Amino acid sequence: MLIQLSIRDIVLIERLDLAFESGLSVLTGETGAGKSILLDSLSLALGGRGDGGLVRHGLDRGQVTAVFDVGAQHPARLHLRENGLDDDGDLIFRRVQSADGRTKASINDQPVSVQMMRQVGQYLVEIHGQHDDRALVDINAHRALLDAFSGLTDEVGKVSGLYKIWRDADRALKTHRARVEAAAREADYLRASVEELEALSPRDGEEDELADERARMQKSERIAGDIAEACEFLNGNASPVPLIASLVRRLERKSHEAPGLLEDTVQLLDTALDNLSNAQMEAEAALRRTEFDPRQLERVEERLFSLRAAGRKYSVPVANLPALAEKMVADLAELDAGEERLGQLETAAEAAGIAFHSAAKSLSAKRHKGATALADAVMAELPALKLERARFMVNVTADADNATAEGIDTVEFHVQTNPGTRPGPIMKVASGGELSRFLLALKVALADRGSAPTLVFDEIDTGVGGAVADAIGQRLKRLSATVQVLSVTHAPQVAARAATHLLISKGPASDGSDKIATRVATMTPEHRAEEIARMLSGASITDEARAAAASLLAGSG
Repeated sequence: MLIQLSIRDIVLIERLDLAFESGLSVLTGETGAGKSILLDSLSLALGGRGDGGLVRHGLDRGQVTAVFDVGAQHPARLHLRENGLDDDGDLIFRRVQSADGRTKASINDQPVSVQMMRQVGQYLVEIHGQHDDRALVDINAHRALLDAFSGLTDEVGKVSGLYKIWRDADRALKTHRARVEAAAREADYLRASVEELEALSPRDGEEDELADERARMQKSERIAGDIAEACEFLNGNASPVPLIASLVRRLERKSHEAPGLLEDTVQLLDTALDNLSNAQMEAEAALRRTEFDPRQLERVEERLFSLRAAGRKYSVPVANLPALAEKMVADLAELDAGEERLGQLETAAEAAGIAFHSAAKSLSAKRHKGATALADAVMAELPALKLERARFMVNVTADADNATAEGIDTVEFHVQTNPGTRPGPIMKVASGGELSRFLLALKVALADRGSAPTLVFDEIDTGVGGAVADAIGQRLKRLSATVQVLSVTHAPQVAARAATHLLISKGPASDGSDKIATRVATMTPEHRAEEIARMLSGASITDEARAAAASLLAGSG
């Protein structure tokens, strides 16, 4: 529930710190005192629309902080956890409104978007008035309220799970069918491509291997001529080896005639002969190493050209041809097995659809039964609210062709305000005052089901008095036994039933200027009686009004 509301510099409010208790709290005061400002401030803290005009005149910004105490498994906490936000301790909603229109939002001192603040806030507070009956505006909310009243929330969750299974199965079926149909349209091309690629049989890394081999053979071809020429020079008719050998022999014969003169020369020439002999052998070996089969070069080039042609044809790099071949084989296999798989998916989707629709029809039957019970419960509250000639109806329309995760039903609240008039949607038929009383009757019928822990009613007793106002007070009191209720009221019969009575008033601002500021005071029993007497008689409080106020308070327990 809401345990504290702190407001700083919002419209007429300078500084206000309010503590709230469980049960029924009423806010009263003269028209224009600032009751609506309190509700606007609470709405702002819950993610309502910001407006720079809310900031107190002459200041740069205002701020509202709302503090809530809810259980560990409350949906508001679960929503925060699902979004990675801390939910330890009390939930502290803070909204800073700047005069230039900008706002900042935080929950537990963690910055959040206004949308997030609004989503979490909807789990905590409902604000209802003659023109803000959100529970009655949204048809989806009608279905949720009926489900809560009928105890069908868990069953709706099961139906939602079956709906997801069905939709997932249907999506899988449609996806597979589209692939099979596409593959069938390309079957001839696919088979021809598979045959061509299987005949080509490309290997991973083959292009690089072939390119390296071709480059090696082409390089060998270019240098083989030079090596052959060297071999011819060393071994052929022009070889210097015989000439040098003959020269060595002559010099050796002469060296005996001149000892010490030719020995070094002969030795060097012998060394040259040895080196030339080695060069001959190395050149011949090199020539052998450059030998290759020209037909092999031709085969390598043809293979390389075939691979690259296939790459161009299928618009993929040659390196991707093996993967493409595998994919095409798989696509062809899928095409061949597609009909069988298609049949399996059709069976699964049909079974999932049957399971969902069976559960949805069962849920629909329970909703129809619950609709009658909810209508009767609301109708039982109407006579005391001066709507004894009105009828409240819960229309449940089943349409299996427009199923949703919540089932096959559309739920809408209809009313007939007077006999002989045409029934219609509650938002179109009921007047503002009637709408508020229908809402109150609905909330009483629902008790603590399908409701936020804090309900705020903004002047739902406008335009009524006497017995009707007393009936409204009784029902607000009954509601407050299960949820926290805050009510802005002008009806003394409502105010008398409150556990906490807050008086809204205006007075001079604390800064000594001529500005006006709104104040809120928690009423003591004595002052409360005086306030209710004022509500009964107006500006001039009579003894009769005081006696009537005492009587109301005495009978409100």
